Amino acid sequence: MNDWQMKSPLDWETYVNKRVKVVAAEKNEYEGWALTVDPVSANVVLANFLENGRVSIVVVLGHAVQEVAVLQEADDEMKARLSCIFAPEESKAYSPEELDKRKNDLKSWLEANHIPVTEQGEAGRTLCVAGVLTIDPPYGPEECSSSNEIILSRVQGLIQGYLEKRQ
Repeated sequence: MNDWQMKSPLDWETYVNKRVKVVAAEKNEYEGWALTVDPVSANVVLANFLENGRVSIVVVLGHAVQEVAVLQEADDEMKARLSCIFAPEESKAYSPEELDKRKNDLKSWLEANHIPVTEQGEAGRTLCVAGVLTIDPPYGPEECSSSNEIILSRVQGLIQGYLEKRQ
């Protein structure tokens, strides 16, 4: 094990959200914003923002890391950009009014298609379909939950089709 692999996760955390230069085996050098360090393998995940708006991700394997130097601290804007890299595109925050509208629109659509649906949970935020499936905010197919895989699959398909028609 090299010195890098012997460090603790708390040591590695000091490199996260910083522009770093990683010297690896065979004199390879990598620069980028440190997104994370895997606590098991000590792999370093680096991100670079390209001119075309895309992001380049490089993973430097922990056993190859020889030295890591901090080049620059991230400002608040850069920290926000880094935190959104792996977030799904549709994971935008919805206002309470938007969530309420999404819930009511989906509930009305399900009822219009003769699917039994009720509201449950705190402040009626969760929709319950036929007593066996729940839909949590923001009311997409990914937020469906049921122990019955057949019903889960069919309702997710219906909601996906509903959302595609709305757009």
